[in-house]
Amino acid sequence: MLRDRRETAAPDAATGASSVHVGRDGWLFLTGGSNRVLAQYGRGLRRWWLLRAWARLIEARTARAARLGIRCVHTFVPEKLSVYDNLTGGLAYDPGRASTRILARRLMDLPGYVDLLTPFRAARDGPAPLYQRTDTHWTVDGCLLAYRELMRALHAVPPAGIGERPRFEIDGVRDLGAKLPGRPSEVVQHWVLQRDAVRSYANALVETHEAAGRGDELHTGAHVIYRNAAPGIDPRRVILFGDSYAHFAPILLTGLFAESFAEVHFVWSSALDWTYIEAVRPDIVVAELAERFLTRLPKDDYDVETGRRRGLKARAASPAVARAA
Repeated sequence: MLRDRRETAAPDAATGASSVHVGRDGWLFLTGGSNRVLAQYGRGLRRWWLLRAWARLIEARTARAARLGIRCVHTFVPEKLSVYDNLTGGLAYDPGRASTRILARRLMDLPGYVDLLTPFRAARDGPAPLYQRTDTHWTVDGCLLAYRELMRALHAVPPAGIGERPRFEIDGVRDLGAKLPGRPSEVVQHWVLQRDAVRSYANALVETHEAAGRGDELHTGAHVIYRNAAPGIDPRRVILFGDSYAHFAPILLTGLFAESFAEVHFVWSSALDWTYIEAVRPDIVVAELAERFLTRLPKDDYDVETGRRRGLKARAASPAVARAA
């Protein structure tokens, strides 16, 4: 599976200890890393101000989009620590201090905020795990649950049987397991999600990495467009700003949206590009971000065009792309 390598759990240089916590039944949790994940469940004035700033940013984005006649929806993917505290084996932290929980309370009256923590915690004891046991990322079932919550907020109807698309299993070492002695592996489900959607555009960054067989190394700057002409498709145009939980490949949230709407633009960025939004004039803007990245407040100064030029330079310098051409 394609993964965001920025999010792997690296050893904590300060203590020499791992940033991975081993919980019950082999469940692994990211607790450190560059985002100091466990520290995000603490208290303090700085954290209070940061989450207050996030709430104000979301309100401002929603209002600005509304003035353009665009529906803007925000969601944050909860950390495994926020959902599966029952599997941590007594790790000392307060899941009630999760940033996603605090923001859900502050933004409960804002129609453009979709709380995923509540439905995820309600479904955590169900038959299908919502996260990979040895990885930071959600499973296809976790992604499907988030998709259904977002579709409900967008007053959209999922295509019939989308959750029953063909699945297959892969056994491998995941991002957290790779940091432990013995490198425990895990069998995870993937699916063949793409059926009606066609990728009509990929920027040079995506093309270059794919041609070199390094698509799993690409993150910020990836930009793709999918179009879908299936009968009865929702005719709306969507721009999705997201990360590895959405992905530029049609395997997660982007793929589900691409199978559900006539046109979906995916931009891998936590910051919005309002120039691009105003040029495309979508019906919907969705902003998705992993909870651990709430440590940084974006300035909404992302430039899709700069990412395109960066990709063109990379393509010109890539022997793999030259061979493919």
